[in-house]
Amino acid sequence: MEFLDVFIIGGGPIGLACGIECEKAGLDYVIVEKGVLTNSLYNYPMNMTFFSTSDKLEMGGIPFMSVSHKPTRTEALEYYRRVAQSWKLKVQLYEQVKTISKEQGVFKVITSKGTYFAKNIVMATGFYDLPNLMNVPGEDLPKVSHYYREPWPYIGQKIIVVGGANSAVDVALETWRKGAEVTMVLKNDGIDDNVKYWVKPDIENRIKEGSIRAFSNATIKEIKEENVLISTPEGEVSIENDFVLAMTGYVPNFSLLDQLGVELSLDEKRQPCYDQTNQESNVPGVYLAGVVCGGLNTREFFIENSIVHAENIIRHIMEKNKGGM
Repeated sequence: MEFLDVFIIGGGPIGLACGIECEKAGLDYVIVEKGVLTNSLYNYPMNMTFFSTSDKLEMGGIPFMSVSHKPTRTEALEYYRRVAQSWKLKVQLYEQVKTISKEQGVFKVITSKGTYFAKNIVMATGFYDLPNLMNVPGEDLPKVSHYYREPWPYIGQKIIVVGGANSAVDVALETWRKGAEVTMVLKNDGIDDNVKYWVKPDIENRIKEGSIRAFSNATIKEIKEENVLISTPEGEVSIENDFVLAMTGYVPNFSLLDQLGVELSLDEKRQPCYDQTNQESNVPGVYLAGVVCGGLNTREFFIENSIVHAENIIRHIMEKNKGGM
């Protein structure tokens, strides 16, 4: 029976960074990704521009060249494809992890395509798969979506954008500029403070001039076929509506962590337990990398501040190997 040194779950940028560190250390590993390469980036809006500059997204000694200093989704997809190709990373795409168990210090991983045995597990699963649901009547209607790709389907339509963060702002501006009648539902006083600095004045001016309607301190009460009920400080409001784009964020998939026995904090963050010096969880041999470290607090970890997780993890694994731990 062959044992991998490291089994990496997730083929996003941080999973690839872990693969690079395995290559450098001469460890036997595999990266398993249930979708396309850098699946989360692929599912971003087609015209999205990163907040970070391209140099901060670099890894493996490969320069990230972009037309502007802030790269686009397409440029990022191409860059990480080149990273995987240049390093000849062992990536298995369209392969989903089903179950993980640990027996006598060895992890048994069953996927949709086979069974693996590994000494260490790295969870680099991101958070883009499960939308943060509003849990309101009508959320399951076909006109409601928690994902957004491009503005063309919404030309001439009455749309409601839920949320006030970067994704919601991008959706509101892009669809409005293509001819949609846009209403925003903001749970706070206004647009979030962390919205990209070059975009925030744009959306606030559109709201101020009345081009985009916005309800502050408001929530969706119910979604119906032809209208949406909104709870506001002034009372309930009914808005005619064709589509609802709920940019309410996403949550990590905790199922694999639960299977492995990784402890989560008891507060609202549900942050996994791990050692910040080496990323090892409370379960020996299980490491956390990237945004999964934040639990429900998905705004704390980004590509640029998580690449170092890969170095910390593999260094710790090598130290354990050297010490016979």
